[in-house]
Amino acid sequence: MKATMQEGKEMNKTGQSDELLTVHEVARHLRVDDTTVRRWIKSGALEAVTLPHRGKRRGYRVRKMTLDTLLNNSTMPA
Repeated sequence: MKATMQEGKEMNKTGQSDELLTVHEVARHLRVDDTTVRRWIKSGALEAVTLPHRGKRRGYRVRKMTLDTLLNNSTMPA
């Protein structure tokens, strides 16, 4: 159940933003290639939402909260 809408971003019941980032945006934040982010997602090292797709490449979105947690941890996915 969602609590409120604030500036176009949904807030979950803990009050944190459920903003979704593209693979490219995550790669830019982490200073890695898009392919690396996709590899982390496919291996399970990075949690992501899989979008409906047609074609060869799946679409993914990563919650900003997940990226923030990753950046605050001392260990990075391999």
